[in-house]
Amino acid sequence: MAEFLIAVFPLLTLVVALLLGRYPGCEAALRLAERIGSRARTAAAAAGALLRPRPPASRAARGGLLLALSLSGRAPPA
Repeated sequence: MAEFLIAVFPLLTLVVALLLGRYPGCEAALRLAERIGSRARTAAAAAGALLRPRPPASRAARGGLLLALSLSGRAPPA
């Protein structure tokens, strides 16, 4: 019985805190979001205007073409 209570205690604590209107970790999540947001804004400002993404440099076969090329063999006999 004690093992069950030890396992359920964190869940009960969280449920009670939520019922009382407290949200554990909310302040930490907000601080983290602000820190990440400020980094993204400073990185965008440093990069200047938004640049278009460049197309991939390699022109290797991908997707269905890659599958077709791997399955293709020589031409059928005449």
